[in-house]
Amino acid sequence: MATRQPSYYRRNDGTGMFDNLQEAYDRLDAIIESSYDGIYITDGNAVTIRVNRAYLDITGLREEEVIGKNMWDIQKAGVIDRSGTIIALSTRKPASLEQTFRSGRKALITSTPVFGEGDRIVMVVTNVRDMTDFYELQEKFKATEALTQKYYSEIQFARRQVLDSADLIASDPRMLEVLSMVDRVAAMDATVLLLGETGVGKEKIAKYIYKSSPRKGERFLTINCGAIPPNLIESELFGYEKGAFTGANREGKLGLFEMADKGTVFLDEIGELPLDMQVKLLRVLQEQQVVRVGGTDPIPINVRILAATNRDLADMVRKKTFREDLYYRLNVVPITIPPLRERRDDILPFTKAFLAELNKKYGLHKQFTPPALQALLDYDWPGNVRELRNLVERMVIMSPNDLIRTADLPFRGSWTPGVLLDSEGDGPMDLKKAVETLEFQAINRAYAKYGNVRQAAASLMMDASTFVRKRKKYSAELFPEEIPEM
Repeated sequence: MATRQPSYYRRNDGTGMFDNLQEAYDRLDAIIESSYDGIYITDGNAVTIRVNRAYLDITGLREEEVIGKNMWDIQKAGVIDRSGTIIALSTRKPASLEQTFRSGRKALITSTPVFGEGDRIVMVVTNVRDMTDFYELQEKFKATEALTQKYYSEIQFARRQVLDSADLIASDPRMLEVLSMVDRVAAMDATVLLLGETGVGKEKIAKYIYKSSPRKGERFLTINCGAIPPNLIESELFGYEKGAFTGANREGKLGLFEMADKGTVFLDEIGELPLDMQVKLLRVLQEQQVVRVGGTDPIPINVRILAATNRDLADMVRKKTFREDLYYRLNVVPITIPPLRERRDDILPFTKAFLAELNKKYGLHKQFTPPALQALLDYDWPGNVRELRNLVERMVIMSPNDLIRTADLPFRGSWTPGVLLDSEGDGPMDLKKAVETLEFQAINRAYAKYGNVRQAAASLMMDASTFVRKRKKYSAELFPEEIPEM
């Protein structure tokens, strides 16, 4: 019976596709060489008989390193770390694995055994697909996904603050970072020391920690260590037994720490605590127990301590005005809240929230004009968030119109555009040049703030082309040395 020819060697009419075997070989060789994937072929004894150009490009190997070489020897020499061919020969099944070559490329290897007569493996064909770009895209996707999750968490966190209290808002990256740390420590029962200038919102942060902690169903007591008279502070904090001193309650009195048992105590202005009281507070932190005034028996308590100060406790320790051992007991998780002037992206969100709250409280419809909002942004806010809230309330109450203008503010911001006057300050003025200078400074300031033309132009309610044209014009005519190229 005649042997059946392979399909690639026959035409539809039954005649040969190729004139001879050499032509068939050449065509097959062209097909192998045109493959985007690397192709590696060994015989049934794992001796390499063919590789294509794509394989050499992917692996960084030279043809003479593999042709005619046994795959066992190639693997033993460390040319490759693993061989799909050897696995396929051993298992008599297709084998797939991931491999990194000395070229730095990563590939997916699939080795397939080809069987001949008597179920004998006559060769192994390995397909090598370059996956480097895919893996890099996968890593970028994972990084992007993680970043997206981070931003989502920050947005959710900021949203919770807005819903919870207008006094705890974060839009500035620095404050978002702080609140992210606060969010992590809230669930832990560790002592937290809140540091920062007066009015930055330390008490608001302390309340948030309490509301987010496992103790949120228990009491939260705030103790202002600088407001209690020195002669009363011990009895207020630790309580007293009946008859402990003249004028004392006959039944005695619970101290604030006992009252807060299983809850949270916020020690505000901890730097004002007298030295003798610092010793007793240290006992509370170390042993979780108090001794009442006039008593001898320790009373066990279970409280979480949050503390805050605007003072430099480390410097106070050096000056012997604050106990070093207490400082280290309080300084378990220190969190520094930046001043408002260092998180200017929070100024307008705070202003908007305070304004909405106060308009509702007083039944008004006040709004700040854009120049007034710019003045708020420019001001340094030495009193921080507290000062901003007080100012918004004052403006809501005192401004004569629904629009709060720059003239209504008690300040004009830390930046005042220059006006070109003569050296005496009272001579004739070139009004056109003064207006141009003012516009030039506003354009320059907007570009410095936003870093790109589109946002800077939008902040000045200009289109981008006008912004660029005027900026170049004024740069050339007024102070060309001050403005870098965009």
